Amino acid sequence: MTDSSSAPGRELDRTASGLAACLPALYRALDRRIAAGHPHPRPPEGQLALLRFVDRRAGATVREAAEALLMKPNNVSALVSQMTESGLLERRQDSADKRVAHLYPTAAARRRLAEVRDLETAHLRQALMSLTEGELGALGSAVGALTALTRRLHSTAH
Repeated sequence: MTDSSSAPGRELDRTASGLAACLPALYRALDRRIAAGHPHPRPPEGQLALLRFVDRRAGATVREAAEALLMKPNNVSALVSQMTESGLLERRQDSADKRVAHLYPTAAARRRLAEVRDLETAHLRQALMSLTEGELGALGSAVGALTALTRRLHSTAH
């Protein structure tokens, strides 16, 4: 780890502080725009995260979802129960172990996720169009680094 009194250490601190301030603000701004343009009541963040995970990993178990989302299995199980009742998730019993359920998004869930993704893309695209070429290039280059940073933070949280 770099000493924070050194120039590289100060730069790391400045970057970390900037990301910690900027990313939640970016998320909240995008979230507000989506909520304003979404025709359905927006699911709480935990439900939306679970829907996104199950959409990517249809057939995942509650335990797998909990690990991926950094949540407690009993909290994910409660979300699954709510979302099954509201018609967004389907639970299918494992053929080998009846205690295990596999999760699948319903058609309604897939439609809602597509609506949210379309709104996210439209709002971000509109905002990106107002940036300079240099800012846009820097953001394009940063996407891979942000993805790697997310993976790193996620792997150290386990």
